[in-house]
Amino acid sequence: MLVWVLIIAGILSRLVPHTPNFTPVCAIAIFSGAYLKRKYSFIVPLILMIISDIFIGMHDVVLFTWGSFALVAGLGMSLKKNRGLTAILGISALSSIIFFLITNFGVWVMGWYPRSLKGLVDCYIMALPFLRDFTISTLFYSLLLFGTYELIARSVRQTRLAKVLL
Repeated sequence: MLVWVLIIAGILSRLVPHTPNFTPVCAIAIFSGAYLKRKYSFIVPLILMIISDIFIGMHDVVLFTWGSFALVAGLGMSLKKNRGLTAILGISALSSIIFFLITNFGVWVMGWYPRSLKGLVDCYIMALPFLRDFTISTLFYSLLLFGTYELIARSVRQTRLAKVLL
């Protein structure tokens, strides 16, 4: 059930009007790595991206984007043993930077900027506002997802709902 909630919430968050790059997708990838079984950790962010990109529109950087979220899910797995606030914030910030580096490299490779060192530097510089918003959203949604889940888990751990929700 949690897998479907994450996928549907992720898809909807990309389809409804929102501030550019302010969605919970990266946080969902991190959360998936931390809480779901290994196979679902990678499937959740990939399915939500593929389905939402079908509606939003495909572009030539999707493999870099999708690959980044799969890598982020892998980073989220490091939180399986330590889900403390510092660890969550650290992985969230690191994930934002990795996503920024990989996807903007993809933008440069695909020819959106001149294929030169100056073009690569310009690509990264022009993307800095997106990094800011993406990082803020990843931190915000990671805290929201992890915090909400832990609150719900504590309240239902000793009930029949635990089998369904946890």
